[in-house]
Amino acid sequence: MGTQDVENGPGPNGRKETGGGLGSLGARAAYGGYALLGTLATPLVQALLRRRVARGREDPLRIGERLGRAGLARPEGRVVWLHAASVGEAVSLLPLIERLRTDRPDLNLLMTSGTVTSARLMRDRLPTGVIHQFVPVDLPAAVHRFLDHWRPALGLMVESEFWPNLIHMSAAAGTELVLLNGRVSPASHRSWRRVRPLIAELLRHFSIVMARSPRDLAHLQDLGAINASCPGDLKAAAPPLSAEPASLAAMRTAIGERPVWLAGSTHAGEDEIAGAVHKALSDRHRGLLTLLVPRHPNRAAAVRSVLQAQGLSVAQRSRGEAVTAATDVYLADTMGEMGLWLQLSAVVFLGGSLVPTGGHNLLEPARLGCAVLTGPHTANFSQLAEEMLAAGALRRVADKAELEAAVDALLTDPAARRALAAAATAYADAQAGVLDRVVAALAPALDRAAAPR
Repeated sequence: MGTQDVENGPGPNGRKETGGGLGSLGARAAYGGYALLGTLATPLVQALLRRRVARGREDPLRIGERLGRAGLARPEGRVVWLHAASVGEAVSLLPLIERLRTDRPDLNLLMTSGTVTSARLMRDRLPTGVIHQFVPVDLPAAVHRFLDHWRPALGLMVESEFWPNLIHMSAAAGTELVLLNGRVSPASHRSWRRVRPLIAELLRHFSIVMARSPRDLAHLQDLGAINASCPGDLKAAAPPLSAEPASLAAMRTAIGERPVWLAGSTHAGEDEIAGAVHKALSDRHRGLLTLLVPRHPNRAAAVRSVLQAQGLSVAQRSRGEAVTAATDVYLADTMGEMGLWLQLSAVVFLGGSLVPTGGHNLLEPARLGCAVLTGPHTANFSQLAEEMLAAGALRRVADKAELEAAVDALLTDPAARRALAAAATAYADAQAGVLDRVVAALAPALDRAAAPR
């Protein structure tokens, strides 16, 4: 039984369609079943959304957007839609959005994301005139309402947002789709490989596929992506994270000459490690201050309890508590201030990596001249981590003991700390040019989006 996709002639928007074979027919039948199941499950999904509102995981004033009910009027003219799942992906789109605003003022820009935190961040950081909406849940009726209102000519989806209804229905409505910064981890590749016709049926709807790394490119091509290339990781195009000058000056005054290290984007299981490292090093580094930034601020109460149970004195940003001489750990549990904490810290451990979460964007501390440490779990940024390690721009630690030793060594030896930080900055600077390559690859699709119909 053949499952290999075969190329047919050019399809809509100038892209080649894939199809044919029993595998493709089976994939389409499976999609039909998925769509039917979604329709039948609508009451259950609506109940789940209400529960998420009660838990603070949805915006009660904008919950209609999750069901495809637009919160704003559609602007006149052509709409280009950009979609990112959460904060990291949304931030990676900001340089591209700024570039499109400058280069293509004839196009209206609509951005969607799926989390409350990303929506709050985009409210503060999107350029004037760019619309933000929550992405609809992947139910046929919700997706239909969304597409019927916004009628995007072009949709740019980031990383691995492979929602079947959203993709199939967008393509059927005449929206050309492009995959930006395509990401398929080794584990996801193995899983998708078992049902290759299903993912190939989704990927065939993307007229252009841009992978974030050669490894992701190979995975996407193996799964059926066409017209695929690797211009680089779009996250490398982001400018250094900024800090509000008054806040930066106030924190520097409060900290004074104290030695500082940062445990950033931590997950459950890493907070207590950071606390234990502080306790172990506080006698060797008099006045040591640990800045701890949990990846999810809604965990702050639990993190504070963990740290206090270790006998540590905690001051919490969201409570307005000041850093004093008695403060061991400053719990920075606010959104959008990572640039502030990075600029205060010579040594940075980036979390999500001592627990099997997959790590976070190592370029953010590298751009700001930090000496960067990571744990072993960096699957989300595997290529970046390996390249930085090879360039001497990153140090990997296996566990609490190695993290303690690395922080101790870097705080003790300023020359070693500066050398690691300089290598990190040099690596980050060398990634320039990604945005130009992405925009060049997008140009044909943008021209088609702007063309009158």
